Amino acid sequence: MDALPSQGPLPRPESLDQARQVLGDEAFPAPDVDSVRFEANEFTSICPRTGQPDYGSVIIEYGPGERCLESKALKFYLWAYRDEGAFCESLSAQIADDVVAAIAPRWVKVEVRQNVRGGIGLVAVACRGATRSAAS
Repeated sequence: MDALPSQGPLPRPESLDQARQVLGDEAFPAPDVDSVRFEANEFTSICPRTGQPDYGSVIIEYGPGERCLESKALKFYLWAYRDEGAFCESLSAQIADDVVAAIAPRWVKVEVRQNVRGGIGLVAVACRGATRSAAS
């Protein structure tokens, strides 16, 4: 895939690798901002043990370096996890690593919240770089 369509529906990602590539390719020069925060409230992945869908949300906050994530590319990237079997903790770590690979931010914090299932909710946080989250 060369680029995401400028209008109309997004195509479904063929693979997570393709989605990672698009995430980096669609990044744009960073304006003069201190931080950027995305909140994706309709995140789905697959439980690697049961094969059942896990629903939740993802919050990505980062301090831009030279480039920023493009929101449509981020939506495409997160959609690729719909067919991926992964634990919540692994998801937060992988998404943080992929953001670093795509745009090399000064810092990034990724929070994956898995909806309550069986009476237990789960929140996993992964930080890369000198995040300001230690003060938060």
